Amino acid sequence: MPSTTRPPPPLTPSSKIPPTPPDSKHLPRLLCLHGGGVNASIFAAQSRSLIRHLQHSFRLVWADGPFFCDPHSDIIHVYGSYAPFRRWLRWLPEHAEIDAESAVEEIGYAIRSAMEGDEREGGRGEWVGILGFSQGAKVAGSLLLEQQAREELARRNGTKDIGVGPIGIPGLNWRFAVLLAGRAPLSNLNPDVLKSEALVSAADISEGFQFVKEVDAQAVLRKPTVHVHGMADPGLHLHRRLLHEYCEVGSTRLVEWEGAHRIPIKSVDVEPVVVATYDVAEEVGVRVLRTA
Repeated sequence: MPSTTRPPPPLTPSSKIPPTPPDSKHLPRLLCLHGGGVNASIFAAQSRSLIRHLQHSFRLVWADGPFFCDPHSDIIHVYGSYAPFRRWLRWLPEHAEIDAESAVEEIGYAIRSAMEGDEREGGRGEWVGILGFSQGAKVAGSLLLEQQAREELARRNGTKDIGVGPIGIPGLNWRFAVLLAGRAPLSNLNPDVLKSEALVSAADISEGFQFVKEVDAQAVLRKPTVHVHGMADPGLHLHRRLLHEYCEVGSTRLVEWEGAHRIPIKSVDVEPVVVATYDVAEEVGVRVLRTA
């Protein structure tokens, strides 16, 4: 069973948060992936309460999805002027068809562009984790699974060289992911290595995906993940499916909160997410400054 955290009673504002953000150039880096129908700027604005904590332990790098789309209906009233709106994957029939190879290439290029842009801005810390919301969480988990598959292939072949994944940057080692409202199934970001029928092609619409009876071992993510579930989220059954069927028992932490399909804002909801993130980061050898 996953480790589960339910929100504690309301607390007074945390006094553990330093008054000023640090110089983040040498902090370990978190890649941040937005949901569908928004963009990196909106995701950063929505994540402001998380940023208040995490910016003291990580350099947060916000990537824009490669494909343009209409704004998500949930954000248009507040963020309607933040165009253009983007997506990582198709989720509606009107989204332009694309072959799997091109889809993976575009996703990788978009992420690589954000990472290289951060290098130009002075970021020097190790890339250690990925934080994603909704569709961005699906991509985050899928990137970890893709790396895991290359690592396992290298072990079978008796080599330490795991090759280069879809992002195209050698030496990346994603240690963990924070999946906010992440849905099953995971996407196949390396069809040459991953052959599981439990994964959806990057070319396909995952809505209406015909789940297999049993997720095979190749599609099970064993790298550490934090799962954040809103109890009023209409996609909760798919979030739970990702947690229970696509992630190995013992590798996960679950944070549940009384919210819908959005990113927690209030301290009572945010702090359990932050604590779980710190716990997982420390488990994989990343030093953090605990602000909650």
